Amino acid sequence: MGLYIARRLLQALGLVFLLSILFFALVNLAPGGPLAGYGQSRHVLPEKARILKRQLGLDQPLPLQYVIWLAGNDWMRLDTDGDGVLDSYGARRGVLRGDFGFSFSTRAPVMQEISQRIPNTVYLMLTTLLVAVLIAIPTGILSAVKQYSFFDILATTFSFAGQAVPEFWLGLILIIIFYAWLKNPFTGGPLLPAGGMASLDTAFSLPDRAAHLVLPVLTGALGWTAWYSRFLRSSMLDVIQQDYLRTARAKGLKEHMVVFKHAFRNALLPLVTLFALDIPYIFSGAVFVEMLFSWPGMGRLYYQAALQRDYPVLMAILMIGAAFMILSNLLADILYAFLDPRIRLE
Repeated sequence: MGLYIARRLLQALGLVFLLSILFFALVNLAPGGPLAGYGQSRHVLPEKARILKRQLGLDQPLPLQYVIWLAGNDWMRLDTDGDGVLDSYGARRGVLRGDFGFSFSTRAPVMQEISQRIPNTVYLMLTTLLVAVLIAIPTGILSAVKQYSFFDILATTFSFAGQAVPEFWLGLILIIIFYAWLKNPFTGGPLLPAGGMASLDTAFSLPDRAAHLVLPVLTGALGWTAWYSRFLRSSMLDVIQQDYLRTARAKGLKEHMVVFKHAFRNALLPLVTLFALDIPYIFSGAVFVEMLFSWPGMGRLYYQAALQRDYPVLMAILMIGAAFMILSNLLADILYAFLDPRIRLE
């Protein structure tokens, strides 16, 4: 097991390195750029635009920009502003030493921007995932055990609808219903808030935070719930037809023990892969949900950085998401061995 994990970690490091090259090239070669807006403004002189480009390091060749982003520039003593001294934007330690640089738009350190957003995203996405799992697991199990029943037909219809409905459309419908149409019987205001994490004109309160969480969680949880329940139903149907479950029933084992102790544990194996693929979303956020409900998280930060061509922020978010994706897949492989003793990783 230890040798397998070490080998996979080395492979993961190589993959992250290759992805960093790919992401850096795609982000920097995209049309436009951080200074595209200045070129269309009559109030910005071309000379000032050139100075700003030099200060941001955008006048260097793309391979050199990547080396500076990865390893820093203190070893090569770049003079970005022409005054013979490394300024705050020119001096960089590089990603290898934990420095993702400064945001082009806010001039703040990238890790400071991200550290302010990650807790909000984790708070939203963990709640969404928890709600989805708590609904999807019993729904999937009951649909498989009661195959072709009314409940199974209803759950299957819900699953197909949940996978087909776009998040942005569902979010708008929920806002119209719970914010515009339905009113709070005590205050006369909207039943649920339409955006933000908390009310700006009130002190901290758990009911207020919970109210702001309802609509984003419902919007995000629908797709996960539909996908997990449908996938678990299919996996359970494959497992409950196995001979060892018939043998367990023949020995007099109670049905709930057969279903939950034996069938459910083996049906979880394919579901572990889905969980592993969704773990990065807990940290990278959901762009549509966060934009629609003005949630100050990673998804909204990524969208704003993409609009402004904020290369350092984009690269940081992409690399963090890629790293979590690779590590979560490694975690899924390890969990396979614990859930099914027949699997050997070495």
